[in-house]
Amino acid sequence: MTAPCHKIMSANNDSPESRPVYIVSDGTGITAEALARSVLSQFDVEFRKIRLPFIDNAEKAREARERIDADNKGEKRPIVFSTLVKPELAAILRQANALHLDLIQTFAEPLSKELGMLSTHEIGRSHQSPQSSGYKNRIDAINFTIEHDDGQSHRNLAAADVILIGVSRSGKTPTSLYLALQQGIKVANYPLIPEDFERNALPSALLPFKGKLFGLSISPERLSEIRNERLPNSYYASLENCRHEVAQAEAMMRREEIPWLSSTTKSIEEISTAILHEIGLDQRE
Repeated sequence: MTAPCHKIMSANNDSPESRPVYIVSDGTGITAEALARSVLSQFDVEFRKIRLPFIDNAEKAREARERIDADNKGEKRPIVFSTLVKPELAAILRQANALHLDLIQTFAEPLSKELGMLSTHEIGRSHQSPQSSGYKNRIDAINFTIEHDDGQSHRNLAAADVILIGVSRSGKTPTSLYLALQQGIKVANYPLIPEDFERNALPSALLPFKGKLFGLSISPERLSEIRNERLPNSYYASLENCRHEVAQAEAMMRREEIPWLSSTTKSIEEISTAILHEIGLDQRE
């Protein structure tokens, strides 16, 4: 389980002051968790998140109900975000004494009326088959992005959908992998290094693909913190050097008219969305 954001706490936190939040799904629960985080972040309350994935039969649904009931503290009853597709499983879960937020029925029922048809109630339809073109596109994008991480390869750069540039540790690699994994986007990324600043020019391998470039910057203070975690007390991580590199990189991107943004206060999701919007790339399905 990934580290939670805001005041959503991990399942191993037993603080009596935290409100239990159960994320129940017949699949991975990732979609329900994303929506739960977004909604819960609007409230200044401590939440203890428990994900219950793969609840795909009646026995598992009853076990989930029992676990939720066992976590009931009276006034602080659990909150349940559910994406159970099968109505019979959702009905079992709703027997628990909790606030139920059924993310499937909330949208499926009005859509059913609007479209004039019933939903299929089939588990797993939101996930792509390994045989689908969308799934294969994502695998290809991941392989391409790994091969072209941190300027490792110049091969087939023409196939890149976008090429990220920026100083070392400005967020290029995690953003590249997120775009490949979540959007099926082929991303190469290149570090801007002192030699580039001395030459006052972009890396020569990137010049034919200038229209695909997007820059990431970061505040020198944050960059220094990140670099000190890797190489403490080094010139590479010094605030003086970080200020110099960031200033040079931003000046180069302005001069070359390359769109860019600062990653300092933005999540990977926000950065990726901005890149897709700026470059005009559609999500790969």
